[in-house]
Amino acid sequence: MLTVTQLANQGGTTAHAVRYYTRMGLLQPDRNPDNGYHLYKLRDINWLRFIRRAKRLGFKLSEIKSIMYDADQGYSPCPRVREILQNRIVENRRYLEELMTLQTHMEQALMEWQEQPDGVPDGHSVCRLIESFPAADED
Repeated sequence: MLTVTQLANQGGTTAHAVRYYTRMGLLQPDRNPDNGYHLYKLRDINWLRFIRRAKRLGFKLSEIKSIMYDADQGYSPCPRVREILQNRIVENRRYLEELMTLQTHMEQALMEWQEQPDGVPDGHSVCRLIESFPAADED
């Protein structure tokens, strides 16, 4: 049996992360009857490493939990993993496109503002630079 710190060290993470994953239900330790401390099994090292790999691939903790549940029940989680990743790729591409649009707007605004003088709020205007930039419906 391993303590939180021992599991964290062997799993390549922090004790804080182990405690967090435990609170989220990803790790399910036993309790030491003498002091109530969490005690982890050796297989929890593999679970912890799996969690870290899945997070690195962009899986959410709730998704990781369901994948781990399937595996623990003896079902192949691979179809679910493929589906989640495919959906995430589509979401990421959409988000990247939005970020690129934002980046273009920011660069365009900064170029336009290079020659504009600084303004002072006059009760009708907060920042003339931002207010001079077209609103989304004016693009």
